[in-house]
Amino acid sequence: MLSNFCIVAFTHQNFDLQDLGKLVIPPEERSSKLTALKAAFDVEEVFYIGTCNRVEIALVSREPLTEKIIHSLIKQLNSDLTPFQGQEIAQAACFFHGFDALEHLIRVSCSLESMVVGEKEILSQVRADFDSCFKSGLTGDVLRMIMNCVVKAAKEVYTLTLISQKPISVVSLAYRKLRDFKTPLSARVLIIGSGKTNTLFSKYLIKHGYHNFTIFNRTPENATELATELSADAYGLDQLASYTGGFDLLITCTGSSEPVITPALYKKLLIGETTKKIVIDLALPSDLDPAILLNQSLNYIDLAALQDIARRNQLERLNELSEAEKIIQQNIEDFKPLLHQRKVELAMKEVPRKIREIRVKALESVFVKDLESLDEDSRKTLEKVLNYIEKKYISLPMVMAKEIMGKV
Repeated sequence: MLSNFCIVAFTHQNFDLQDLGKLVIPPEERSSKLTALKAAFDVEEVFYIGTCNRVEIALVSREPLTEKIIHSLIKQLNSDLTPFQGQEIAQAACFFHGFDALEHLIRVSCSLESMVVGEKEILSQVRADFDSCFKSGLTGDVLRMIMNCVVKAAKEVYTLTLISQKPISVVSLAYRKLRDFKTPLSARVLIIGSGKTNTLFSKYLIKHGYHNFTIFNRTPENATELATELSADAYGLDQLASYTGGFDLLITCTGSSEPVITPALYKKLLIGETTKKIVIDLALPSDLDPAILLNQSLNYIDLAALQDIARRNQLERLNELSEAEKIIQQNIEDFKPLLHQRKVELAMKEVPRKIREIRVKALESVFVKDLESLDEDSRKTLEKVLNYIEKKYISLPMVMAKEIMGKV
């Protein structure tokens, strides 16, 4: 069943992320494009995976797919590319077949192939993409079985190893550190900079119930989207010195080459308050002048310390790789008898129809004259006997096949 299973992979490992973006099929176009692909290349099942650092196509075909056919398939899916671009992309793609393809898909779902090993979100993304293709009628029996195996293996890896236990994102690490201070949800949160890092951190805060935000950005117009999401006001960075709203938690991450928060500015922002503040500085170089740490009492979380923790956690995750790979191999071995059993089931799916054909022929042709001599009660009894035999005979080969498979 897996001999005609193939995966074509475009990933961060062999593509620049900008080039990878050209291969993404928008959600609204996937169903029509993949349906057309099935028809053009006589593909029985197809499953599209798209994440921030990979685009992959899983295929089940009636006949083995040659590399030449796969190249043509890639060009059809990406018709906007020039012939030269299409050829370049096809040559750089990775191809996996049969059990190698199954192992690859499990490794992807366990995040062993991700830029950040151990990020559990990849399994949810793979499942969501599969569900979308299933609802569009693009997948069938083979991919259903494969996905059952993939999900089971991935869950075991995440449950039985420590591969995802220790965070390695500085944003998630910063939030964990913040929780240690038991900051109340009513805390006044002052955000300086509205780039990607602060946006991600703000999503952690709003998700957990923080709601009192004020944003300062070099260009306030660029902070509009984040301000809307946080129900916050956005101001220019040049207005920070005149801000009198106070703060309990200050989060800063700008692209400035010099400290944005000087000792004089920090003193102004305190507005005479003496309570111990929390400052999370995610900028590189630091946005906070080191002199503030010498002269003020505050809880300080900086990027350098977070990066050091992230590196240690990354090493611990990598140490779990061998255990994860053992689990993957065991799941593949466990999958093989299920695959053989399904082969038998499919091979025998014609048995019920054939038995019914034999019964109809016996009653309506071979023994028709003999049946004419029977009275009504005898005919009914014969019908009951034949019904009983038919049901038992249909189930018997399958039961025996399963017993044989269990002994293999």
